Amino acid sequence: MNPVFLPVRELAEAVRARRISPVELAETFLDRLERLGPRYNAVVTLTRERALVQARRAEGEIAAGRWRGPLHGIPYGAKDLLATAGIPTTWGAAPLRNQTFDFDATVIRRLEEAGAVLVAKLAMVELAGGMGYRQPNASFTGPGISPWGAEAWSGGSSSGSGSAVGAGLVPFAIGSETWGSILSPAAYCGISGLRPTYGRVSRHGAMALCWTLDKLGPLALTADDCGLVLGAIAGADPRDPSAVDRPFAYEAGDTTGRRFRFGVLRDVADNAEPAVQASFARSLETLQKIGTVQEVTLADLPYEAITRTILYAEAASAFEDLIESGGIAGLTAPEDHYTPYARDAILAKDYIKALRLRALVMREADRALAPFDALVAPGRPATAPALDQEFRDLHRPARDPMGAIGNVAGLPAIAVPNGFSERGLPTSLQFMGRAWEDNTVLAAARAWQSITDHHSRRP
Repeated sequence: MNPVFLPVRELAEAVRARRISPVELAETFLDRLERLGPRYNAVVTLTRERALVQARRAEGEIAAGRWRGPLHGIPYGAKDLLATAGIPTTWGAAPLRNQTFDFDATVIRRLEEAGAVLVAKLAMVELAGGMGYRQPNASFTGPGISPWGAEAWSGGSSSGSGSAVGAGLVPFAIGSETWGSILSPAAYCGISGLRPTYGRVSRHGAMALCWTLDKLGPLALTADDCGLVLGAIAGADPRDPSAVDRPFAYEAGDTTGRRFRFGVLRDVADNAEPAVQASFARSLETLQKIGTVQEVTLADLPYEAITRTILYAEAASAFEDLIESGGIAGLTAPEDHYTPYARDAILAKDYIKALRLRALVMREADRALAPFDALVAPGRPATAPALDQEFRDLHRPARDPMGAIGNVAGLPAIAVPNGFSERGLPTSLQFMGRAWEDNTVLAAARAWQSITDHHSRRP
């Protein structure tokens, strides 16, 4: 059988039934990563030796009847900000290309316990974008390239995770999001990407960009796959005080006949690219087959400014040593050589004000979401930018109220494909829910994918 582009659930059934072996799977995806990874600038390090040890162990366990679950023997890639013992963890930054740790991040350890097979450390925007990059070429591995266009960016900062899943180089990958870094690659690469509730997944062993915004989550072909992965990596961790002791079990039940209540923010797509607007309008019509769609308004708060202030201040603190030592001069993007100094000048009173306003945002978001299963919006307001395009205007930062609200309030969201532009680039739809209602968001996305076929299109 050809395992490429099969969802995790189908691969798991084939592995459990021994129609394909974990070693075959690992070798198949290692070969694709080696041959095709450079085309997308998706790979930092192949973890061949570790992968084959894990795959042989999985094969022996399954043959002996000791199947651990749906990730047993399934290859995956990890964004290169997750520590892996003895394997370089570069954080996407040229000055750190030889950095190694002597332990595994909790997410890596939990996936190993689930029997998953680590085949690669995947490329990312340097320091997860924390230095303020404004164009795709902000990684020493080169700009991430979408499998849907040779000149199209794969999104940041989990660029390699998006490219690798979208191009069929791995069945799933782990990314991170502080503001858009899971949903953007999912949107630009035509795949599904889940941002869990803040505190749902331990960040022990992950590079810190912004302690109160950072989240780890999966990118995969389907929403169901994302749920399977979240089920393996969620849970409290004594090594990460922010990981909440709130048990999570993925509920993968059939959504047939279930009626959802969807809210849509007034004017949420008004500033979007025409192709995105068109896909979103069609999506709202399709969503009425599985539920109701009702307009909702939010209080007039400076959502983006609040989130941006917290992000900039905490990033300046997280990378204080690198900034003050002048080490940022070795970064790839020219603007990353000086932008951090401006962020270093944010006043403590402005950071504290943003934290106080954050509580208002959280209450307002919960009020708006209370009558609904999810708010819906475009996953991104535009299709993938060209590789030579500067995508941020310093004087007029792009508006992203859903991203700002969702991240500063720590809310779960998933981006799934919902169409294509005239240039053949994917567009995306996001579902955002209340805190801790990850299963509801996943159910809504599964219901969407049960009546659409966008997720089954391949580049």
